[in-house]
Amino acid sequence: MTSTHTPVNPDSPDPTAATDSQDRAADGTPVMLALHQTALGGPEVLQLTELPRPTPGLGEILVAVHAAGLNPTDFKHRALSIFLPPPPLTLGWDVSGTVVETGHGVTLFKPGDEVFGMLPYPHGAGSHAEYVTGPTRAFAAKPAGIDHVQAAALPLAALTAWQALVETARLRAGQRVLIHAAAGGVGHLAVQIAKERGAHVTGTASSPKHDFLRGLGADACIDHRSEDFTDTDERYGVVLDALGGENATRSVGVLRPGGVLVTLLPGAEGTRAAAEKAQVRAVHLAVEHDHAGMRAIADLVDRGRLRAHVSGTFPLAEGARAHTLGETGRTTGKLVITMR
Repeated sequence: MTSTHTPVNPDSPDPTAATDSQDRAADGTPVMLALHQTALGGPEVLQLTELPRPTPGLGEILVAVHAAGLNPTDFKHRALSIFLPPPPLTLGWDVSGTVVETGHGVTLFKPGDEVFGMLPYPHGAGSHAEYVTGPTRAFAAKPAGIDHVQAAALPLAALTAWQALVETARLRAGQRVLIHAAAGGVGHLAVQIAKERGAHVTGTASSPKHDFLRGLGADACIDHRSEDFTDTDERYGVVLDALGGENATRSVGVLRPGGVLVTLLPGAEGTRAAAEKAQVRAVHLAVEHDHAGMRAIADLVDRGRLRAHVSGTFPLAEGARAHTLGETGRTTGKLVITMR
């Protein structure tokens, strides 16, 4: 689904006007448009706002953002003061775009290079804007075979899946892995990464999404609405849990001794004790920006082994609508905001 153009705030600057290095405020300061908020709350707090364009610092690049992915953490930080200080703030960690300027000491990229990456989480947020700065090594060269929308859908979710399965669980060929919320942003990429590693993959999702998962390579699917994933003799070497809470604790019971549970949200109070009793490892992963990881993801894309499913795109001015849709929890894959 691609939305039609409806400005978030009709009093904001014209979102269809292209922003480039010549756009300046009355005092000569370079400016840009950003999806900005001055208060915590629902999607209505997001306003299209003219802000000063950032300048790259030591070891940083300035990127003209073409597209930026949305993730559940964007919805949570918009509404609650979790890891970031209170507003004003501009959210967004996923980014794909073109290098405009490099700061002192940058050697990896030059103006004109197309890059994609994840800004440092959590304090590097700001990609839901026409320009953003970030550390050079948060980025990698954008794969030539995909466009900026596809590239913007990958970084945070793909890095999360990579760091969970490959670096933390050390997933091996022949292992059996259970991926919860397998049709979601992290989940659908984790299915592909696990298959590329040679694993047998079971994914949980509502039954209408099972054909989608099988198309990604999933070997088995569980309908989370009508089936209990613990009601099985199957024992997994790895479980990737995007839900946390009691779901994490219950996942301990389907791991074989020595198995690994990687949860993306904190588990319930008894998760760690249950893991120790079952002789499995249970860890909570917070994704980190990573140049090597982004290069590994780019390599998977180049080899045709990884592709993001984009279920909707929204222009920057309609970012609030994207948040509203994303918060339903019913989208498949990723939503992306476009700037150019």
